[in-house]
Amino acid sequence: MSLLFFDMEFTGLRQNTTPISLGIVSEDGKRFYAEFTDYNESQCDKWIKENVIKHMSLKNRGLGAWADELEINGEIIEDGIFNVYGNERFISDNLKIWLEDFDTIQFVSDVCHYDFVLLVDLLTNGGTALDLPRNISAVCHDLNMDIAQHFHMSDHEAFGMSREQIMNDLCRPEDIVTGDKHNSLYDAEVIRAIYQEIVR
Repeated sequence: MSLLFFDMEFTGLRQNTTPISLGIVSEDGKRFYAEFTDYNESQCDKWIKENVIKHMSLKNRGLGAWADELEINGEIIEDGIFNVYGNERFISDNLKIWLEDFDTIQFVSDVCHYDFVLLVDLLTNGGTALDLPRNISAVCHDLNMDIAQHFHMSDHEAFGMSREQIMNDLCRPEDIVTGDKHNSLYDAEVIRAIYQEIVR
């Protein structure tokens, strides 16, 4: 079974929230990163603009302008990362292609309740977890529960712990990742680093 660690950024903890970005990293280091062009900007408060939109590496680096100029969605592979910039349908299609490299898939995220619902929606084009491809588990492994168990605390207490601090305290120097918090690919890397330290 392939473990895929992922994080999604979205327009708020609300019903009908919309995805902003998606980052996935496999156990062996394959990476997928996507930024959505069709998220609902009217749902973005000041915190999301300053902490999420600000760390959208493709849009802020110019790939977004390149894709908009051509009036198409864009994809580019660099540094071993499959980057996709576009609308939800385009990202869904590219994600499914990228996932073809894996056999049976178990997704792992951190406090995954919103993230996994959005990911299921993306993978099924608005369907349900029962519509996922047979090789993808309809159950997401939640890292927050592992953290709570590891530190002998409640899920609520685990939720309040800094993931970067956990990574820095527990992981070997070579396993510590750097980047911008709330960039979904960086957050996925942090999830993987902590999981590999406290679960594997």
